[in-house]
Amino acid sequence: MAVPKRKTTPSKRNMRRSHDSIKSLNIVEDKESGEPRLSHRIDLSTGMYNGRQVLKQKTDTNNN
Repeated sequence: MAVPKRKTTPSKRNMRRSHDSIKSLNIVEDKESGEPRLSHRIDLSTGMYNGRQVLKQKTDTNNN
């Protein structure tokens, strides 16, 4: 059975765990609509990304 030869020092242990923390979300205010959104993502309310129209806006149509 494998057994560690030496005790892992707190420094080495903490260096190994340095990437385990929870990352915070990068929420920015949209320039066009003023709504909060994630950076580098399409604004779903307007369909804009990087100053250009990427998605068509949904139009309200009644199916009556």
